[in-house]
Amino acid sequence: MSHQITSAIIGLVIAGTILWLIRRDHLHSRHALWWLMVTFIIIILGIFPHLIEIARQFGVNYPPTLVFILAFGMILVKVLSIDLHQSKLERQMRRLIQRIAILETEKRQQKNAFEQEITHLNQKIELFETKELTVEKEK
Repeated sequence: MSHQITSAIIGLVIAGTILWLIRRDHLHSRHALWWLMVTFIIIILGIFPHLIEIARQFGVNYPPTLVFILAFGMILVKVLSIDLHQSKLERQMRRLIQRIAILETEKRQQKNAFEQEITHLNQKIELFETKELTVEKEK
């Protein structure tokens, strides 16, 4: 009975830690659901250890082996999920970098066009001022 209570307490501590991490915004809810599911399984197997005996119906001679096989499968699924998420983030980051580069190029082109326009206007002003001065000198 004591190992059941210990397993349940461990599961509750893990669940409490996960909820605390969510509340502190250290763990995204997408990932938290995964860990809460693992915690729930730990609590259920801790309280009802005889559920492991179901493994004998699947032809497993030593029932805890099924727990390890399932845990290994869950880890593989989690790693694949993380890789897919990481790939998505990298793709989004690459697209954002490309957008920033395009915007910087457009900004540089607009700045150059603006500077050319200012230079052109300054030349017109100087030309106008010199014509104005020559008209005044002629008077």
